[in-house]
Amino acid sequence: MIDFHAPELSDKTRVDAAFLTGNCRSDDYCFGNIYIWRAFYKTRIAFWDDMPLIAFDDGPNGAARYLFPLGDGNVKEALQALAREPDARRPFTLAGVTEDMKKQLEELFPGRFSFQLNREQSDYVYSVEALTNLAGRKYHGKRNHLARFKRKDWEYEAITPQNIEVCDKFNDEWCAVNDYQSSPALLAEYKAVKEAFANFEKLGFAGGLLRQEGRPVAFTIGEPICKDTYGIHIEKAFADVEGAYAAINREFLAASCAAYTYVNREEDVGDEGLRKAKLSYHPVELLDKYTATLIGGEML
Repeated sequence: MIDFHAPELSDKTRVDAAFLTGNCRSDDYCFGNIYIWRAFYKTRIAFWDDMPLIAFDDGPNGAARYLFPLGDGNVKEALQALAREPDARRPFTLAGVTEDMKKQLEELFPGRFSFQLNREQSDYVYSVEALTNLAGRKYHGKRNHLARFKRKDWEYEAITPQNIEVCDKFNDEWCAVNDYQSSPALLAEYKAVKEAFANFEKLGFAGGLLRQEGRPVAFTIGEPICKDTYGIHIEKAFADVEGAYAAINREFLAASCAAYTYVNREEDVGDEGLRKAKLSYHPVELLDKYTATLIGGEML
């Protein structure tokens, strides 16, 4: 059996060494995101050579599904070992499989996996330059929203130990306004944000806080995903403040992401309003993800 354990802050160095140096732009492959959601997904982690192995509970029976292994090591042997795990879902299943991973699976195990596209889990990947400059006709509406926000006194500041409590209280207020106690998804996100603020520096997060006329109105949190891509994990703004979302998006990228070519703003979880909003920013890529399911037997 593979020696899995709940993710710990001490795992970050080894996970970063495997993920940050690669070219996978999926938001599933960054330690901070894994860590803050570990309780909700019942995440477990182990290492095969220098490859992190990530397991999630799959429903009430406690069976596990896995992420595709990334990093230096024998991918085929790692997958075979995962498929032998007594807690593995039957049939053996991998989640969040990108097109590149799908090709690798088909090369390593021809005809052994079926693939189901999960559109609601596709990541929206954008050009950092485009979302910073908002140039051209297609961003005319975004520039208008931004201009309306900036008609009032405003300021942007990086999240630091000096203002992180302000951000935490903002999250409390935002969640209360949005009745998070009645929504399992919002309650889970509320707890994940609490984890992010409690371990902000140790997780290597960066973020921005936006004020309008002195009032905190928006914040964002993210971390690097790979060499050329930054990931935005959390972004919140008050709905009654016109242009706040456009402003926090633009100002954080301008302040903190100039070194990156792309920004991953994660999935739309099948919400039509969120999908429309994400498409309106004109992604350069929809990073599709599949569920890969072993066929024709229990073992690889």
